[in-house]
Amino acid sequence: MATRVTMEALSPTMEEGRLVKWLKNEGDAIAKGDVIAEVETDKAVMELVARGDGVLRKRLAGEGDTAAVGTLLAVIGDASEDIAALVGEGGGAGATGKPMGDVIEPARESAGATSEPAAPEQSQGEASTPPPEKAPPRMGNSAPKRNPPPRPQPATEQAPHAGNGEERQRSSPVARRMASEGGVDLGSVQGSGPGGRIIKRDVEAAMTAEGAGAPSVKAPEGATARSVQPPPTPRAGGGDFQDVPLSQIRKTIAKRLSESLGPIPTFYLTVELDMERVSEMRTAMAGLGDEYKVSVNDILIKAVASALNQHPEVNAHWLGDRIRQFNRVHIGMAVAIDEGLITPVIFDADHKGLRAISAEARDLAGRARGRKLKPDEYTGSTFSISNLGMLGIDQFTAIINPPESAILAVGAIEEKAVIVDGAVAPRKRMRITLSCDHRVIDGATGARFLQTLRRMIENPLMLVY
Repeated sequence: MATRVTMEALSPTMEEGRLVKWLKNEGDAIAKGDVIAEVETDKAVMELVARGDGVLRKRLAGEGDTAAVGTLLAVIGDASEDIAALVGEGGGAGATGKPMGDVIEPARESAGATSEPAAPEQSQGEASTPPPEKAPPRMGNSAPKRNPPPRPQPATEQAPHAGNGEERQRSSPVARRMASEGGVDLGSVQGSGPGGRIIKRDVEAAMTAEGAGAPSVKAPEGATARSVQPPPTPRAGGGDFQDVPLSQIRKTIAKRLSESLGPIPTFYLTVELDMERVSEMRTAMAGLGDEYKVSVNDILIKAVASALNQHPEVNAHWLGDRIRQFNRVHIGMAVAIDEGLITPVIFDADHKGLRAISAEARDLAGRARGRKLKPDEYTGSTFSISNLGMLGIDQFTAIINPPESAILAVGAIEEKAVIVDGAVAPRKRMRITLSCDHRVIDGATGARFLQTLRRMIENPLMLVY
């Protein structure tokens, strides 16, 4: 019996996913448990695992397509089985995301790092961009189109699915990126991948050919070679601008920010901390060996977690009809990635030492940038920290990540002239700003939390116990 392969909810907040890569081709033998595709969720790139045996009879979504959870992506069945009805059913359900049954399970461990529930799922997102008149339907929410100039359609558009017999040119994400960076027009490239799809080696060959055949520019008499430049290579697709389709993580960021800054009555508290002793402690620890090296961010995580343990009213979520104060401290640390921002979580940070926090933070940040985190590693935080100090930002205000009630923004460490014991002396200083949800935290409550945090940061031996 044929098995339907659908877009599965691979993370707690996922409403749609983008098919990054097919790992199996039509006609390939499939065994239950085989990884058949990679899907970009709102937080990471994850694997789809087959739950049926047979042959991959038909792929109904192309690489790069975005589809709602429940949308039919492919059909697995016996080689002689009639799947026409299923293929037709998938075509009708593609745009609406009608559930087709549980046929894919995420290849991940079950969540269990915390007993508290993760943040509630987000509301339904933006509607898909409507296709042009008389164009065939596309899978889910496709990338927005640009108004076409009087030339062939850019090759970044995904091919429409079976139905009109006139498939547009298809290319892999890597090929499109290389073409954009190298100024290669994909419309002039012959694809060598499955079904004529343009892949990495095709773009490399085109770039080599263009380099070999590029006309030389003769310098005018008296001009140096340095002053003569070849004419600029136009970007692929031409035009005065380029519309960049939203990634899944960027869509989620947009939703969460609209849920935060408008509805949440936010106020901000800023203090400047003396970082001289933190600097001395880091230097002393580094002298003991590489395994003892810790970053300022590691120390901040430990200090914030310890302070939250003393101020549960700040370690809280707003749940609409009630405030939930947590007895455990789970710190979300904002990590910048190419597509936006993700917050992996250090669970029970108040009970971990600096070395353990440092090792865990490095591991989580590295896998976050590689989009390899599991859902239970970036959900369940009770408080978040955003540090832009390493980018030279002196001070900023961060936006609260609901349902959390506060977030700490950390600026750069600067050496300033300050009064110490009645005399002017150079000291390392750092500004931090606490964004507070006034429905949960009053001004005095936030101020007392920052007082405790200041005492721990300016006396860091309190964190070593």
